[in-house]
Amino acid sequence: MTHFLEPEEVDYPLTTKEGWAAFVAETIAPPVVLPPAALQRLPESERAEYDQAREDYHSQLVIVSTPTIRHVAATGRKRILLNRHQHSARRGLIVSGPAGTGKTTAITQLGKNYEQLGRRRGEIQPKSLPVVYVTVPPAATPKMLAIEFARFIGLPLPSRYSQVEVTNKVCDLLCTLGCRLVLIDELHNLDIGTRVGAEASDQIKYLSERIPATFVLAGVDVEGTGLFAGRRGGQIASRYSLIPTSPFRHTTADQHGAWQSLVATLEESLRLHAHRPGTLLKLSSYLHDRTSGMIGSLSHLVREAALDAILDGSERITKASLERVDLDESAEQQNLPRARRRRTRNEKRTA
Repeated sequence: MTHFLEPEEVDYPLTTKEGWAAFVAETIAPPVVLPPAALQRLPESERAEYDQAREDYHSQLVIVSTPTIRHVAATGRKRILLNRHQHSARRGLIVSGPAGTGKTTAITQLGKNYEQLGRRRGEIQPKSLPVVYVTVPPAATPKMLAIEFARFIGLPLPSRYSQVEVTNKVCDLLCTLGCRLVLIDELHNLDIGTRVGAEASDQIKYLSERIPATFVLAGVDVEGTGLFAGRRGGQIASRYSLIPTSPFRHTTADQHGAWQSLVATLEESLRLHAHRPGTLLKLSSYLHDRTSGMIGSLSHLVREAALDAILDGSERITKASLERVDLDESAEQQNLPRARRRRTRNEKRTA
C-alpha cells in the first residue's frame, strides 16, 4: 500500500476560508539587519537562513497606504455601518480602474482591517465568518458564482445540486456564520452582453439580497462592460458607489509629492546592507517613467531589484540594477526605446 505524506503547511489560496484566515493573521515583521562584524561571524548555515528571511520579507514588502486604499477603507467602513440594520437595498461599492492600480489590494485590505478590528473589539464572534473573498471565474454562470462561495466556505456539494440548491445552501450558511462583508474580485469577467453574463450579474444582486452583508466589487474598467446599462444596470447603479482607480500622476507639485512619498515609504522598508538611503527618492522621476505611475509595477520593480541585490551580493539598489529588471509588458510598452533595448538584450541572451 502506498502512503502519501501530508505537507506540514498547506498554502491555501485567498479564495478559501483557510487562506483568508492566514491573510488576516499575517503580520510582516521587518528582519533585523545585522552589523558587518556580526554578519561575518555567522556560520554558513545561519547566513543562509538570515538571507532567506530577508528574501521572504522583500518578496512581500509593505502595503503602502495609498489614496485609493485609504478611500476604500473609509468608505467601506461607513457602508458596513450604514447597512448594519438594513433588511434590503443595502448599499455597496465598486472599485474600478486599469490593471495594476491597486484594486485588489484595496478591497482585501478593507476586509482584513475590518475583521481584525472587529475581533479585537469583540464585535465578531470567534467561530464566525465575517468576510468572504471570491473571484469571478471566466464566462461565469450563476451556478459557478454560487460554487465559488461554497468553495470559500469549504462546503461540500454533490454535483447533482441545481443552481437554486447551491445558492440556498450558501446563503443559509453565510447567514448562520455571521457574514458581514462580501468581496467579489475580477468583476470584468462578467460578460453582461451575453445572456449567461447578465444572469450572473443578477445572481450577485440576488446574493446581496439574501446575505445581510455589504458587497464590495472590483474589476478592470467595469464601467465599459455595460454593468450600469439597461434595467439591470440601473438597479446596480442605484445601490453601488463607484470608486475609480488610476495611475499616479506626475505633473503638479502635489502629484510629485505624493509619488515621492510612496517611493520613500518603499525605500524605508528595504533591508539591504549597502543600500544608500535616498537613492530611490532621487530616482523618483525615473521610477515613474519606468512604471507609468502604476503602483503594481513599482512594487514589482523595487521588490525584484531588492531580491537581486541579496542574491548577487551587491546589497544595494541602483539605477543600473533597476534597468535589469523586466517589468510587465504593459509597463514596458510605455517606453518603446527601452522595450526595443530589452528585446535586443534578451535576443543576445538566447543566441
